[in-house]
Amino acid sequence: MHKFRALLAREYTEVGLDATSLDPFSTSLFPDGVEVLHDCPNADYDICFVHGLTGDRRTTWTADHQSAPWPQTLLPSHIRRARILTYGYDAYIVRKSAASSNRLIDHATNLLHDLTADRASCDASSRPLIFVAHSLGGLVCKKAILLSRNDPERHLRGIFNSTRGIIFMGTPHKGAWMADWARISASALGLVKSTNKSLLAVLGTNNQMLESLQVDFLAMVRKLREDGRGLEVTSFFEELPLPVVGKIVCKESATLDGYSSISLHANHRDMVKFGSPKENGYKRLLGEIQRWESRINSCMESSAARTDASANPNLASEVDIPAPERTQSQSSVRGSGSTYLFHNSGRGWINANTGTGTQVNNNGKGNQFNGPVHSLVVAPAHSSNSR
Repeated sequence: MHKFRALLAREYTEVGLDATSLDPFSTSLFPDGVEVLHDCPNADYDICFVHGLTGDRRTTWTADHQSAPWPQTLLPSHIRRARILTYGYDAYIVRKSAASSNRLIDHATNLLHDLTADRASCDASSRPLIFVAHSLGGLVCKKAILLSRNDPERHLRGIFNSTRGIIFMGTPHKGAWMADWARISASALGLVKSTNKSLLAVLGTNNQMLESLQVDFLAMVRKLREDGRGLEVTSFFEELPLPVVGKIVCKESATLDGYSSISLHANHRDMVKFGSPKENGYKRLLGEIQRWESRINSCMESSAARTDASANPNLASEVDIPAPERTQSQSSVRGSGSTYLFHNSGRGWINANTGTGTQVNNNGKGNQFNGPVHSLVVAPAHSSNSR
């Protein structure tokens, strides 16, 4: 029996459940809530990391022999326009003292409120948001986004409205046999005084709440895509087993049908610990973030262009003017060796200047651009509105 306990204790530690220190924060403040790993005053988007079972907001993302998490030490040099956050919650399922009684929905609710408050504090409530979540953290993120979507409070719907992508890393969408294994280990070790049975239950491979969460999340993603707003989803799954224990989350449970899935040559614990930017796992994850960053920037540019167009309706462009009006109201003039194209789609006449500067005078609504005056008149479009 002694050898059996010793073996289980070793594997308990491998997964992250340290049998000799089941209650690491019993005498200090538990590191929960949002922590800013890298601030960026002019950020284009936020990235929020959410740890998994028995993890915490820093050590989960810190490689062996490293003093700080890689989202703080490696990522800022490759992602320059993002504010990087990490979120912590008490996900210890077994304790020598009292284990947290929080359910999955409780952790998700706290994530929603804490992240909303943090983003509001720096005037970033509508800033695009990307989640990177490990293990149980992926389930917490899914539930938080669904809660945000249906919340009657407008400010709490900001997380749903702003989320542009989620990277799942070893997330047990369909459950994990780790729940049964952890329950057996805790009992055999004889060290546990308290167990969070709610979190253990939700990780079961046949849990109805987990199945319901999966159905609701996938329905939400499909609806967003049908409405023209894409929500990027990529799942990473572990290639290697933990010694003796095996794979914690199998590929079938860690991936979502119809969405990108990528393997990492690591076990469940090490798949989120990168010590160098040269590691292929880091490169794969970084590639996904950079791809999404490009799409976020494109959407922001398109949005800015639409805002400018709506703010200046009389400064028509070829894109904004319907084809028939464009044909009737456009004229081209030559000056200083260049061709200039002007449109008048409103009421009144336009005097255009084609010297070294350009002057546009519109006796209707519009703006004036100053420059040397040359004679050119463009008639308004022939329509009922311009008579």
